[in-house]
Amino acid sequence: MLLFSCPNCGPRNETEFHYGGQAHVPYPEHPEELSDRQWAEYLFYRQNTKGVFAERWVHTAGCRQWFNMLRDTVSYDIKAVYRMGERPPAAFEQPRTFTTTRAPENTAPENTAPENAAPEGAKP
Repeated sequence: MLLFSCPNCGPRNETEFHYGGQAHVPYPEHPEELSDRQWAEYLFYRQNTKGVFAERWVHTAGCRQWFNMLRDTVSYDIKAVYRMGERPPAAFEQPRTFTTTRAPENTAPENTAPENAAPEGAKP
């Protein structure tokens, strides 16, 4: 069992807390201009970091306040706990980029014709 240190209540058993996802995900500046694809990326695409990761937690059985935690996802070591709105300790700040890589539109080898292409010499 882990011992979490709530910034408001102090050390408590991990069963008093609930995970809230990745921390520091900024809300889009102009949400009305986003495409469906961009909304999906904002809502569902998150980093899956192996190592130190910034997470949001809520103390559901205590003060019911949200806070951020830097936790090592491999060893479960808690590196830092800080309140919402505060920046992570400088030693752990990492640039957060949310880019996606997309497969090329045409993945067929160069020497093959498209499926709907007529064979050479065929009349239309």
